[in-house]
Amino acid sequence: MKFMKLGSRPDTFYTAESVRSVSSEVSSDLIIQLKGSRYLLHKFPLLSKCLRLQRLCSESPESSQHQIVQLSDFPGGIEAFELCAKFCYGITITLSAYNIVAARCAAEYLQMTEDVEKGNLIYKLEVFFNSCVLSGWKDSIVTLQSTKAFPLWSEDLGITSRCIEAIASKVLTHPSKISLSHSHSRRVRDDVSCNGAESQRHKPTSKWWWAEDMAELGIDLYWRAMVAIKSGGKIASNLIGDALKIYAARWLPNISRPRNANNEEASDSDSDSGNEINSKHRLLLESIVSLLPADKGSVSCSFLLKLLKAANILNASSSSKMELARRVGLQLEEATVNDLLIPFFSYENDTLYDVNLVMTILEQFMLQGQSPPTSPPRSKLGFERRRSRSAENIDLEFQESRRSSSASHSSKLKVAKVIDAYLQEIARDVNLHLSKFIALAESIPDFARLDHDDLYRAIDIYLKAHPDLNKSERKRLCRTLDCKKLSVEACMHAAQNELLPLRVVVQVLFFEQARAATAGSKVTDLPGNIKALLASHDIDPSRPTAALSTTTSIPAEDQWSVSGLKSPKSKISTLRMKMAEDDDLDENDLQSNGLGRTSKFKTICALPTRPKRMFSKLLSINRTTNEKN
Repeated sequence: MKFMKLGSRPDTFYTAESVRSVSSEVSSDLIIQLKGSRYLLHKFPLLSKCLRLQRLCSESPESSQHQIVQLSDFPGGIEAFELCAKFCYGITITLSAYNIVAARCAAEYLQMTEDVEKGNLIYKLEVFFNSCVLSGWKDSIVTLQSTKAFPLWSEDLGITSRCIEAIASKVLTHPSKISLSHSHSRRVRDDVSCNGAESQRHKPTSKWWWAEDMAELGIDLYWRAMVAIKSGGKIASNLIGDALKIYAARWLPNISRPRNANNEEASDSDSDSGNEINSKHRLLLESIVSLLPADKGSVSCSFLLKLLKAANILNASSSSKMELARRVGLQLEEATVNDLLIPFFSYENDTLYDVNLVMTILEQFMLQGQSPPTSPPRSKLGFERRRSRSAENIDLEFQESRRSSSASHSSKLKVAKVIDAYLQEIARDVNLHLSKFIALAESIPDFARLDHDDLYRAIDIYLKAHPDLNKSERKRLCRTLDCKKLSVEACMHAAQNELLPLRVVVQVLFFEQARAATAGSKVTDLPGNIKALLASHDIDPSRPTAALSTTTSIPAEDQWSVSGLKSPKSKISTLRMKMAEDDDLDENDLQSNGLGRTSKFKTICALPTRPKRMFSKLLSINRTTNEKN
């Protein structure tokens, strides 16, 4: 770090009875009082360089021996005043990035300009500041940090703006062309202290060399510096995002629910202190959100969701939350279940997680990118042997749109998996309202769920965690479930699940028997009414249906048990039990399957035989088919 020495005389200031004086053969004739300190000094060296002291001495009455001057609003305190006083006496002073701001503000207050004396302190400080301090990286950072103690003076003198411009210009310049002044980051400083400065002389600088040092700045100065860096347009957006991540890790704490939230005897002082801390953190968070680069992928989805969790805890502005939710929605396919578990910090609501916020994120995800047309527009000259360049361009544009469409489709498949896993986590919350669970489950388009095993598992967990649901609520819960998309294991579990409505159990047993009948491609053995029933539900009886895989890891208590389902008798007994429980099944249930499509019950009831006989017939057909094989 660079420094400058002024003056040549030794230091003769001393303290006696709480009064600072200068050792001199000439008796003191000036008393200066500032911030509880008292100085016995001499008029001649001070007044010859300080225009303000000249004016104050001319305005104040002179006593017999000493003239008293009050400097109550002096910037920089006694340290800055002594620097100026020692300069006037010719005593050696050392100036560096740590004290130049205080010395510059004090010299400005005392009006130590060139009009009073050539080569005065303000001139020397400006030369050192412009030529040495602003040319060094570390010096610029330290000087900018020290302006926080004198915000108004630093702004008026242009110190803050000049430091920010110098820092931004160094970041925008290639690292090899920058003087980093011994060390450029906390990590490098630690290496220097262990290995010596010489070993760092040829060490290559990283692309984040500037982010760690800038992370030491307060949020106001950091925000202005980052705005200046972003406006340069030379730094990649992902590097800006990484710098913001470093800064957030430095200043945003691991926030938890306030300690005194349920403590009615908490003192007012503790509450005020906590509110002040939360207010500072809230300002910091909202400033970071405003600095996020606009480019998609410039920051990770995990980091955005961490900011969103902090925003929820700190009760940040709705605009900041919505901006974060929008940004998360653009890259939701990168999120994990743990990322989406956003705590709900509202004491009016006992829900563990903020499901509404996740629904907002999912809505933002679904709004992006509409699917392009399935076929390219035909050119009027398509019959010609040679196609024009415009037709070729149309084909190229179509190929690009198909690529974007497939990418969007794959991302929706990933998001559907994540949301179904998220449903399994929030289903354990006993305070989660049924309407929220259903709304989130139905927000995923049907094509995005290749199988419904994870959704069924989430429904099963919700039914276990909410045993007080009535029959109509259980039917509403199962409307999103498509039994045709359940694997064999899921069907076997659902067939003996006593918590499911009768309609779902009937559907599961029917499609399981239909799948078993078509597994060996013996479609000729199926009765005509069964074939028609399969065709009405888009099931091709000529093609075997492969079992869907289930790869999601689940807790032991939520694993499916298939014991007791080896024989058809257990299926029939389960069905009979469900029918006995649900004899009062109303006609409306027979007209809807809960999935927005034609009811399986309507088709089943249209058969000439009763439901029990129909399933007995299906089972006998299955046994006959197996015997033939």
